[in-house]
Amino acid sequence: MNRIIPLILAVALFMENMDSTVIATSLPAIAVDIHTSPIALKLALTAYLVSLAIFIPISGWMADRFGAKNVFRAAIAVFILGSVACAISNSLPAFVVSRFLQGIGGAMMTPVGRLVLVRATPKSELVAAMSWLTVPALVGPLVGPPIGGFITTYFTWHWIFLINVPIGLIGIWLATRFLPETDAAETPPLDFTGFVLSGIAASGIVFGLSVVSLPYLPPAIGFITVAGGLVSGILYLLHARRAQNPLLALELFRNQVFRSSVLGGSLFRIGIGAVPFLLPLMFQIGFGLTPFQSGMITFVSAIGAIGMKFVTALIFRLAGFRRVLISGSLVAAGSIAIYGLFTPETPYVLMLAILLVGGFIRSMFFTGVNALSYAEVSAEDTSKATPITAVFQQLSIALGVALAGGILEVSTSIHGGPLTLSDFHTAFFIVAAVSAVASLSFMRLAPDAGNAVSGHGRLSTPKTLEPARSPGE
Repeated sequence: MNRIIPLILAVALFMENMDSTVIATSLPAIAVDIHTSPIALKLALTAYLVSLAIFIPISGWMADRFGAKNVFRAAIAVFILGSVACAISNSLPAFVVSRFLQGIGGAMMTPVGRLVLVRATPKSELVAAMSWLTVPALVGPLVGPPIGGFITTYFTWHWIFLINVPIGLIGIWLATRFLPETDAAETPPLDFTGFVLSGIAASGIVFGLSVVSLPYLPPAIGFITVAGGLVSGILYLLHARRAQNPLLALELFRNQVFRSSVLGGSLFRIGIGAVPFLLPLMFQIGFGLTPFQSGMITFVSAIGAIGMKFVTALIFRLAGFRRVLISGSLVAAGSIAIYGLFTPETPYVLMLAILLVGGFIRSMFFTGVNALSYAEVSAEDTSKATPITAVFQQLSIALGVALAGGILEVSTSIHGGPLTLSDFHTAFFIVAAVSAVASLSFMRLAPDAGNAVSGHGRLSTPKTLEPARSPGE
């Protein structure tokens, strides 16, 4: 397997993952400086994810129309501009807009990179390739919390965004130097109606859920926005049935393996999306730690994630997707619930060990569910599957942040005081329960689902599976 391409593409994932963990660690300090609350500041986290949900659907079309290499480099440049804008923001609105700009770049970086990797990798090597793509990217969460905490504690939070500038420039140079040239292809006209409807649906639902739980805007605005998003989603479904080339090819959901991987993975990511928001806040507000101390604790989960990447392919080959994803989702959800038992008296060694194990399990789960998404998708449909999986991934993470903030807001409203440690405990228990529900989706998989990708139960070269069928076939 050629490891040069996934390692280069991982530069984009490195920036995205480091950026998100740095911001989560520094939320309290940023909130104080721009005169808002940490809960209100989660709107900035949501704005980034909303931007991803809006623009990811056109990533495959853009890559085919203008060339994947060109789109990848341009996306990194946009992400750099958004990072600089975040660094100079001095108010919540400015910070939210800057994060939205970053999201436009992120919407093209990761999906296009994943599309290049899937097209260049045989299915029998896809699990290993996904692992290599993710290993360097997980260095972001590894160094993000301690670096972000150190800079925020001893310097100023503005500098945490400027880290992306040299990293992004290196990524552009590497892509120019080593990625193969990709010519523009013949593409159907952009489904502009679908783009508008899907964008309103995604942004309306996620933004509306955030506003409902925020003190920054009246809750009525949130309910109205959510309703508008749901209506737009229904309109998109009706539009997709009639359109010749819909933006999101929903017929792929006719395939049981694809459907289970996307829907089950999305449910699980709701809990995962909440953890980077809740854990640093609990350590800083509930435990009274500094951002640097908080970051030095939370980064351990990334070490676990990196360590698991080197044995993930073997685990799936021995046990198969169905068994690993069912057990993995339950165990990982349990590790999230355990966070709700942490107190300032809990030994740090014990907390570090639990975070390490949680990182192991979640890394294995995500590598498997990402590879399973392409197990029964034909090569011609990969550009259709990639934006769908990416949209659901980011939307579920955004819902996780919105859910976590909503739980904290409701909890503080009930007892009528500031955030307490018990508020965070309640939030961890609830989001863990949501993640555990994902196991039901994987229970519906056949025992041999994805064997052509995992190699489970096979000693010979995997055969080519039937592609997902279109309506009427």
